Amino acid sequence: MRRFVEAFLAIPGLWAIFAIAILTTSETAVFLGFLIPGELAVILGGVLAARDRVPLAYVVLAGVLGPIAGDSIGYFVGRRYRKRFSRGWHRERWAKARSWLRRKGASAVFLGRFTAFLRSVVPAAAGVAGLPYRKFLPWNVAAGIVWGTGSTVLGYFAGRNYEALARRVSIWSAGLSILVVAGIGVVLMRRRLQRRRRRTARRTPRG
Repeated sequence: MRRFVEAFLAIPGLWAIFAIAILTTSETAVFLGFLIPGELAVILGGVLAARDRVPLAYVVLAGVLGPIAGDSIGYFVGRRYRKRFSRGWHRERWAKARSWLRRKGASAVFLGRFTAFLRSVVPAAAGVAGLPYRKFLPWNVAAGIVWGTGSTVLGYFAGRNYEALARRVSIWSAGLSILVVAGIGVVLMRRRLQRRRRRTARRTPRG
């Protein structure tokens, strides 16, 4: 991670803007959220803006448009290949994501943007679940604006403490992801237990 930070801060300003847009788009468009540091790239873009290397407005624009575009691509990929996402070893994982989307509704698109795990799968899961794009897009745009602007501003005001800030943001995102996933697991487990009890009650003969 340190090498990435050093390399990113060393590239020319305009290339940094391009890198932010590409990284934040690819993060969800091709499901590489765990490998591509899109969040860190936006924060570092804010650091570059604080050093007068790039205009702050350009970093915000790249940090906002990249996620919106990436999530939209992920959505249409999920809708186009929904049958493939319902097969194989990842069938149960996508089923859980779709179930969560159905319970939370379109707001799940907004919430998913702020957790590292959900960020990479929610857009495609929304497409697989058949969430209408007219409902997906407003929440996607709102999440992109808040997330992109917030991450840039954090980097801009972090100054020399950007490394500590990046670690804290990553830890916070990971912690929140664990809580969300754990919550989903608890809800699903409770529903399974309720179904089993209902089936048992139906099968039990009445005296």
